[in-house]
Amino acid sequence: MSMLAGKSIAILAANGFDENKMTEIQRALTAEKGKFKTVAPENGVVNGWQGEHWGHYFPVDINIGEALGSDFDMLVIPGGERAVTKLKTNLHTRRIVNHFLEAGKPVAATGAGVALLALSPKIAGVSVAAPADMHDELVAAGAVVSEEGVETSGVVLTADGSDGAAWVEQVLALFMVPASGEELQAA
Repeated sequence: MSMLAGKSIAILAANGFDENKMTEIQRALTAEKGKFKTVAPENGVVNGWQGEHWGHYFPVDINIGEALGSDFDMLVIPGGERAVTKLKTNLHTRRIVNHFLEAGKPVAATGAGVALLALSPKIAGVSVAAPADMHDELVAAGAVVSEEGVETSGVVLTADGSDGAAWVEQVLALFMVPASGEELQAA
């Protein structure tokens, strides 16, 4: 049995999310029996961004205004500059990100998605990896910017977006660590 079985994972997205990162993490979570729901400000479907053009549509499971962080065990932010720009202006994004950081629940963000962590005062003192154009914003929020491509600081995993495979591998490693008090079970 997978350690992700029975765990509920929120994937925070908006139109213009990084479709490659989204599909990579969805495949990996599905293979590990993780249950995920796409949370977005759009209703019905959300449109991915594929390189330099619009990509595929993905179903939205829960509108961000109706989503509660307490309904999820983990949070994934696949990034995408267009999506992050939209999510930054949505007050519910701040509420959800802040909930996960305050509750000490695992959060994994990559590329432009790392900038959403700056919406929470709980990012202060947390070491993060991020694209160079986000360093100032993260430092202003109190984060410690790492020069590594992928960085884990407690239950927060961030990546600059340059190596999707490494990020996915680290997400699974972070999410499959049992919460304190739980015993490791044989797979």
